[in-house]
Amino acid sequence: MATGTLVDVVMPQMGVSVSEGTITKWVKSEGDPVEADETLLEISTDKVDTEVPSPASGVLQQILVPEGETVAVGTKLAVIAPEGVEAAAPAEAPPQEAPPAEAVSEPATGEAAAEQAPAPTPAAAEAQAGPADGEAEGARFVSPVVARIAAEHGVDVSQVPGTGRAGRVTKKDILGFIESGALAPTPTIAPPPAAPAAVPARPERVSPAPEPPQAAQEGESVEPMSAMRRGIAEHMRRSLDTSAHVTSSIEVDMSKVAAIRRKLKTEYQESYGVNPTYLAFVARAAVDTLRDYPWVNGELRGDSIVTRNYVNIGFAVELADGKGLIVPVVKNAETLSLLGMAKAIADLAARAREKKLLPEDVQGGTFTITNPGGYGTFHGTPVISQPQAAILGTYAVVKRPWVVQDEMSEDVIAIRMIMNLTLTYDHRLVDGALAGRFLRDLRERLQTWGESDF
Repeated sequence: MATGTLVDVVMPQMGVSVSEGTITKWVKSEGDPVEADETLLEISTDKVDTEVPSPASGVLQQILVPEGETVAVGTKLAVIAPEGVEAAAPAEAPPQEAPPAEAVSEPATGEAAAEQAPAPTPAAAEAQAGPADGEAEGARFVSPVVARIAAEHGVDVSQVPGTGRAGRVTKKDILGFIESGALAPTPTIAPPPAAPAAVPARPERVSPAPEPPQAAQEGESVEPMSAMRRGIAEHMRRSLDTSAHVTSSIEVDMSKVAAIRRKLKTEYQESYGVNPTYLAFVARAAVDTLRDYPWVNGELRGDSIVTRNYVNIGFAVELADGKGLIVPVVKNAETLSLLGMAKAIADLAARAREKKLLPEDVQGGTFTITNPGGYGTFHGTPVISQPQAAILGTYAVVKRPWVVQDEMSEDVIAIRMIMNLTLTYDHRLVDGALAGRFLRDLRERLQTWGESDF
């Protein structure tokens, strides 16, 4: 957005349900020259980590929101001045509009403090028609995230020293205040006048107040959760609270797949720059199997069962240092060959690690595959990605002694390439027998893979 010769950088809308984002890193500093579409900063939401390009060429004149602060979509983050133009320093941003009257009050004391409602949760904020710019805590404005943390820990934000712009309390400020153990004392509430004698009422059961988090001990380090980690935590907990999780597993002889993979590897790498991984084979076979098991590719929507004539497969991708997990989606995977699947997986994984994913890349999944086998694990019980009905786990391919039949139909022991697969499914929709048949048919496709299955 341009203001005369200046260009404002604002927090972008990173998806329909995303109302805020956290500044994780400023790639440029004040006074640095920038080119249009050059990476200016990195942001994190509960959906995706991504880079924000500069909207114009010029000089980064002023940074208005520091690293670590969470702000609403549309918030002004920085100002870019055209190179060589002597631009006046931008005026101090006007205070954000106060929320509706019922959400704002004078600084609360006594009984009024006890009656204040807690800040809305992120889920509630997403359900509103539009994101609020901030919330009032007494006479100070704070972001929804800071207000929620304050409400959860019973902190009076007016007692927290703010290091943000114009003394605003940031998420780092509130977390540091809580970790220091310097929680503000609860205001003393004067007892009400004695009521006339009456029939004794049943006493209400009062839940004990949550204990404040313990301050860091010697040898411990404390860091705030990122927006992505907080989103993962909330999503995983919600999934366990929603679905009846059950996991079934099966062993698969991947010897034929291993032989075909060796044959294709040089061609795929030299001609297409892609590696035909075991994951690509499993994903290709899973798509064909899901056609015969639409409930495994479906979801419960209220009292209705939703099935599809397409498969959008999500692949769990670990981010740097294991501090994040994102699930980009291959759309209409039923249209892809083995080569197309290998290319799509490699592209999504690379863009996820380079923070190049767009919001639509992580939306619309109907079935998920997670692949911890690359680290040598042989079994697991993944958590379903809501509102899907199932998630497939693929594990290490290892050489094991295996009973096979020779040309005389006699049982013999041979060394085979074995992989374990698990299917974690929502038992509200998928029964154990259905999951077992799905895994059986998936195994059959992998064990009988031929030239026509490319």
